[in-house]
Amino acid sequence: MSYKQYIKRGLKYVLNGTPIQTITADISYLQPNGRLSGKKIIVTGGGKGLGAAMAAKFVSEGASVLISGRNEKILKEKAEQIGCQYLTLDVQKTDSLDKFINDADRILGGVDSLVNNAGISLHEPTFFDVTPETFDAQIATNLRGGFFLTQSFTKLLLHEKRKGNVLFVSSETGETVDIRPYGFTKAAINSMVQGLACLFVKDGIRVNAVAPGITASDMTGIKADENLFLECNATNRVYLPEEVAETACFLLSDVSGCISGQVIVCNNGRTINPRWK
Repeated sequence: MSYKQYIKRGLKYVLNGTPIQTITADISYLQPNGRLSGKKIIVTGGGKGLGAAMAAKFVSEGASVLISGRNEKILKEKAEQIGCQYLTLDVQKTDSLDKFINDADRILGGVDSLVNNAGISLHEPTFFDVTPETFDAQIATNLRGGFFLTQSFTKLLLHEKRKGNVLFVSSETGETVDIRPYGFTKAAINSMVQGLACLFVKDGIRVNAVAPGITASDMTGIKADENLFLECNATNRVYLPEEVAETACFLLSDVSGCISGQVIVCNNGRTINPRWK
């Protein structure tokens, strides 16, 4: 049986140096009980932010984990901290993906789960600030890289006749219209999740996604130990990577065995469009 640990953080919204509102985050974590015991999981973009939070959660639940990313120094430090393996990988270099999957498979002793977390947002201020270079970079990392890495991974599972999981990290932006390539990539990921889930259901391969709202990370430029007030979020605060990691853990665990093709939006309904808005 699992029990909940409750953590409270008192957060102050400061305007012109004057605290005008206090936000309290009541965050629940399920105590580790080995729900991922025996799982062998790859987490791309695992050196920091949400990727690192997910990797740490998976290890605490008994999984063997390998994180990847472009910066070996960051990966090595985080892997030692978490207690996992690492390999460098630039998902834009699609000619290296088959080798990466085979190397990760060897290191982990038979990989069965892939978390496509690597992604970038270049935060172009307007539609007219998007350039061919920023467009291509985001498509190549967020969509093209995840697509072809999943292709390499599922080929391995099918060849070895293994069941497994693919988890994409989408975004709440994938649930709305957008004028920038970051949002386009996430909308495409949501479509891909459903398509791949239907394609692989009879092979025992589940495909799902988590779609976080604005979360403390290097990408958003918001630090978890600073002021988390954010008026546009439904909860008036930024989400924490550990919250999303709990949902990711559930989706990779066997207790979610009946779930595939789903995009779990982690934003307290912010992107729902009720008629009374």
